[in-house]
Amino acid sequence: MSPYTIMMILVVLFTPVVCWLFSINQKEHRVPLSMWAKEFHEKRYYLHAMGYLIIVKWKAITDLLNEPIKSEVGHWTDLIYAIEGDFVKHVQDFFLNDTLTAILNFHYLFIYLFLIYVTTVYFAYTGDRDMTDKVALNYLLIYALAVPYYLFFNVEVTSSWIPGMEALLYHDGAYTVFYVTHDPLDNAVPSLHVAIPFGILMLNYLHVKETGGKMKDWRHYNYFLFVLINTILFIFSILYLGIHWFTDVPLGLIIGGVGALFIHHLQPRLRNDYGSFFKGFDKFKVRRHVIVEGAIALVMFTLILMAVNVQVENSEDRVSFRLGPQDSTYEIIQELKYGETVESSIKNLDESLTLEVVYIPAEESVNAMKNGSIDWLYLVSIGEHYTIDAGDEIQIKTDNYLIYNLIVMHNPSTNQGDVIEVSIDNEYSEERMWVAIILSIPSLWMTAFVVYRLQRLKANRRSILDSSPSHLWS
Repeated sequence: MSPYTIMMILVVLFTPVVCWLFSINQKEHRVPLSMWAKEFHEKRYYLHAMGYLIIVKWKAITDLLNEPIKSEVGHWTDLIYAIEGDFVKHVQDFFLNDTLTAILNFHYLFIYLFLIYVTTVYFAYTGDRDMTDKVALNYLLIYALAVPYYLFFNVEVTSSWIPGMEALLYHDGAYTVFYVTHDPLDNAVPSLHVAIPFGILMLNYLHVKETGGKMKDWRHYNYFLFVLINTILFIFSILYLGIHWFTDVPLGLIIGGVGALFIHHLQPRLRNDYGSFFKGFDKFKVRRHVIVEGAIALVMFTLILMAVNVQVENSEDRVSFRLGPQDSTYEIIQELKYGETVESSIKNLDESLTLEVVYIPAEESVNAMKNGSIDWLYLVSIGEHYTIDAGDEIQIKTDNYLIYNLIVMHNPSTNQGDVIEVSIDNEYSEERMWVAIILSIPSLWMTAFVVYRLQRLKANRRSILDSSPSHLWS
């Protein structure tokens, strides 16, 4: 079984245990088994289940856009590296330990998936309708918020860029295939492993404080601490495992915060807690929202286009990867539909060093990926092997469909300081930029809504905690 299948089985098994454990002090709120079907129907929790299915599909569509549009939008890894340098490598080197790596690999995948699903079930099981709504929307909408940043501000993972940085998560047997098919490795900013759990924490805080309560007195306080502890572990894991840059942490907090504010202020409307959803709407108010929020979204979209234009102007011989002595890393060629092709140009930008390349289906690479490293000699023996001299380039055409392929690069030098910079340009046969723009619209509008909502609350001298509709403010 794949790691994902194993993890989902564990999620199903441990969900009732966690729900029971964290509701020991609130037994009177537990929904009896005989009432589950009625509760599910009356509180419309079937919409939450549909939301999860939607975001899984949304994520799949988004991930399939990363590579096809990368040649047009470029990436910002060099800028992030110029700011941070080798900070995350120092973190990894200081704590490097096989046991810790195994634990954090499991935690990164399992606990993340577990928190996403069990949190919604937990709040539903303890009869908290509002928090059930909010944490379900948290997963759905925070991912949607991150879409334009993933697509138009690509940043390679740290282990693909920092010489000597180990890919402890990605180069690990069966895990490798899973992450190849679920993670393009160039959407490091922002980190959803920070944004989503932080969104849960902030929703908890906003919910409790709006009612005038204290976190320590809240009946879900123990579960709040559970999420908080795991959020801190996620922050450490993403740096240690060779995935994210430190910059991803505050950016993830911002995305999680924006998503939480949007959900906190929208959920009462969705539940008709203050009358019908459209109560208080009039032509003037609708027009004002459209103009102001549209203008904010337009400014954001303009900034995105300007950023893309900067990358286009600097696209010639753009560095895609940096490999230190004996380093190996790979570029993912995603699965294609029948009749599609990808033309890959791999250029060795170094003036003296030779680059080695192996082209191989992802499934066949499993035995070469062990404990955070790549067995290069074994990989050479089973894949298509190429040698690229200094300043030269090769072309590889991919026309097989429904499988993922890897272009694995290797720096054979053993001399300290010999770093090879590589440029890879993948030309996909299908134009998909328009899809990326469409998928980004919800994010731009949600951000504009939050900005305008906060401005209106301030203008009316109301707290940002106030989730009541504006027609009640007079």
